[in-house]
Amino acid sequence: MKEQNKNSTAVNELNVVPFKTRMRPYLIVAPALLITIGIMIPFIMSIYYSLTSYSFRLPNYSFVGLKNWIAILSSGAFWKAVWVTLRYAFFSTAFEMLLGMGVAMLLNNLNNRFSKILRVALIFPLMVAPITATIIWQLMLNNSVGIVEKFLNIFGVYNFPWAAGASTAMMTVVMIDVWVNTSFCMLLVLAGLQSLPKSPFESAKIDGGSPWFNFRNLTLPMLKPSLYIALLFRLMAALQEYAIIFGLTKGGPGDTLMNLSLTSYQTGFQFQKFGFALPYILVLWVFINMVAKQIVKRQRAAQKQAAGLEE
Repeated sequence: MKEQNKNSTAVNELNVVPFKTRMRPYLIVAPALLITIGIMIPFIMSIYYSLTSYSFRLPNYSFVGLKNWIAILSSGAFWKAVWVTLRYAFFSTAFEMLLGMGVAMLLNNLNNRFSKILRVALIFPLMVAPITATIIWQLMLNNSVGIVEKFLNIFGVYNFPWAAGASTAMMTVVMIDVWVNTSFCMLLVLAGLQSLPKSPFESAKIDGGSPWFNFRNLTLPMLKPSLYIALLFRLMAALQEYAIIFGLTKGGPGDTLMNLSLTSYQTGFQFQKFGFALPYILVLWVFINMVAKQIVKRQRAAQKQAAGLEE
């Protein structure tokens, strides 16, 4: 009996976990929990204020329910902002992905001293703040002293409207966005290309596979996870773009470039209808969340497919 008691006491002592060890998981999770709380509090408050008549001009406000939401969803300005947001996101992301992938493949194939110098030069636009890049391009596109205008004059093109024209304003802001952010896509794709295993390509070379066959059946499927990551970041940023459009035209000419972000800013801070402005941002949040979930889902499927090809 004494031996059994001693054994049970020893087992109990082994099962006693020190306080520091027991608290370690909570301490690890604590920063993430604090960040989540810090995000959720403003989010819940924004939902509440979107159901009120809150305004910076008035000390008191009242609960109006879904009145703001119904007014916004039934207005032409909202759907125009949605259309501008989607067009801008589609064109800017598409050009950045295509150019970024093309440049990354070129640099990966060259793989010499010149390509290394080119990599450093190509990431310079990424170091420039979007609003600074917008001001630089605004000067370059100036009809009087702009270097781009002088270049076009050689070919007989004078006073090109750029951001001043309703038909060319979207093209202009997309061009600036592409100049700033293509490097980001290029870096992600280049990292993906350089992490691809060499054995599948060596086997394909022995079997006489053409470059197009290798790209379509090996490179592209294994590169898809990196492409989806680049697409996720760039599409989310393009959907909520504010700095480039505001810095260049402030949403003009007219309401040509008034996307959801700018419309929300104008309604909330210029017209001082804060409760009426929040639904624009909340709709944008819902849309971005839906798009992000779909891209992440496809990225995971592509990752499994790429793992199968690597094996």
